[in-house]
Amino acid sequence: MTLGMVFALTGAVLSTALAGWGSAWGVGLAGQAAAGVVAEDPDQFAKVLILQLLPGTQGIYGLLVTFITLSNIGILGGNPVADTHTGLLYMLACLPIAIVGLISAYHQGRTSVASIGIVAKKPDQFGKAMLFPAMVETYAILALLVSILAITNIG
Repeated sequence: MTLGMVFALTGAVLSTALAGWGSAWGVGLAGQAAAGVVAEDPDQFAKVLILQLLPGTQGIYGLLVTFITLSNIGILGGNPVADTHTGLLYMLACLPIAIVGLISAYHQGRTSVASIGIVAKKPDQFGKAMLFPAMVETYAILALLVSILAITNIG
């Protein structure tokens, strides 16, 4: 295995691991708040579940970038990475979703906690409450796009 392949695989691992870590953290925070609401009002289960699930998307984005990377570097298809320069490019291309996924999922979880509080007090305000964590999602989507565009244009 070349050093370039090691760098490329490191990028792939980081995109899944860091974005997944952030998602687990965010979903866990929101889940704690959601459980409290459901204990008081079981009818709010579906609403708070949706708010809890929102921070989980970053982990999916990281996994998607990992699959695209593995498909390009000779693990799941494509040509094996032969040089260090190309491997470093793949690793750097994976970093936007790895880093932004970690940070945005955590903050989306915290924002979901606040939105779950809104639903607990005013269930009819669910639509407005959902907008707050959705705004955090925007930055994860931008990072996903940057990583995908970078990875698919390494050649």
